[in-house]
Amino acid sequence: MIPTRTPLARPRFHSNLLACLVAFFSVALGASGLGQDAATTDWLQFRGPAGQGISSNRGLPVTWSADRNIVWKVSLPGPGGSSPVVFQDHIYLTSYSGYAVPGAGSGDLSALTRQVICLQRNSGAILWKKDLPAVQPEQAKVRDHGYASNTPLADADRLYVFLGASGVFAFSHDGAQLWRANVGSQVHEWGSASSPVLYRDLVIINAAVESDALVALNKVTGKEVWRAPGMKESWNTPILVPVGEGQQELVVAIAGKVLGFNPATGAPLWSCDTGIAWYMVPSLVHDKDVVYCVGGRTGGSLAVRAGGRGDVTQSRRLWTLNKGSNVPSPILHQGHLYWFHENLGIVYCVEAASGKLVFEERLANAGQFYGSPVLADGKLFAWTRDGRGFVIAASPKFELLARNELGDRSSFDASPAVSGNRLLIRSDRFLYCLGTR
Repeated sequence: MIPTRTPLARPRFHSNLLACLVAFFSVALGASGLGQDAATTDWLQFRGPAGQGISSNRGLPVTWSADRNIVWKVSLPGPGGSSPVVFQDHIYLTSYSGYAVPGAGSGDLSALTRQVICLQRNSGAILWKKDLPAVQPEQAKVRDHGYASNTPLADADRLYVFLGASGVFAFSHDGAQLWRANVGSQVHEWGSASSPVLYRDLVIINAAVESDALVALNKVTGKEVWRAPGMKESWNTPILVPVGEGQQELVVAIAGKVLGFNPATGAPLWSCDTGIAWYMVPSLVHDKDVVYCVGGRTGGSLAVRAGGRGDVTQSRRLWTLNKGSNVPSPILHQGHLYWFHENLGIVYCVEAASGKLVFEERLANAGQFYGSPVLADGKLFAWTRDGRGFVIAASPKFELLARNELGDRSSFDASPAVSGNRLLIRSDRFLYCLGTR
């Protein structure tokens, strides 16, 4: 974000050329669906570069409080569990109002409205806000999470926002609505939570709640390109996994299975039994073509090698473990998987190659973890729902580096974003920018 030191003067032509090249390659990689340069300020999608929750940035704050290391703090027009995303000088996120706002009574369901918000990255000033009345009928009551849990997605040309049964929207970066697409009208008591994924010229939506399907839309027009049925009890955001020769597979978890698809056509490629009962919320991570999955209310985790065909449970499932998490997604770092249990306040570390449990450490009085952690500078950053921020060494030897509080007693359901040497985290009331000051 803002440099801490002023660089030596360069000839303007070379400085401008370098800036243009950096911006071009950062945007081009993000727009291709192949990832982005994590050293930039951009954090274009849920869980950032390649959807893995990892940044190569350094210098992030380790400690913070209500009066320490807060660069800025901005009131939001409504609550929500969506995470912030960053494109150049813009921060985007969503919220809702008019109905079931915490502390404001139930209200009238017909008044339910979502907001798409654009803020200035360096100051937090709101640049524009779009109010989008909910398409009715909506779910009369969403347990725990409210009506704005899907994280937006940005590329060089547009912002893409998924709002459940109200549809998928595309906006220009100055706030003009470009298109809206309907991906299904079903609703659910747990609401909608999966976030858009970009593959070449496609915006891919896990519309398991809305239509029991994966849906791919043309990113320029919003026109449906393909639809893959059979998505049951799935709230996770799909990931793109390399399988050699420049090819990728779209991988997502549903109740009982991990599934692989051709992202260009939606053709199903393979399935793997998980041994995990019930619905799947955490998103997957991968190392090259090996996919790692945690999830299920009953708990479990596994590794499976992508690139197969048909049922690969016996041939390509590498290991299983009866430890998991029902909500937060894992982090994969230097041969180890890390994740937080949503209710028990436990941090797990597992050897990625073997599934061997390395440590299982309980954080005292932690509370619930719903947002997914991020990793930067060799550290894991994670928030509990009541606003406690934990910083833990990303090491097979457990080390708690800091335990922080912001004094904001509303709900923290979102995952943090990394932008330069700063952390962005939202509660039901505020968006915080944290940085060393």
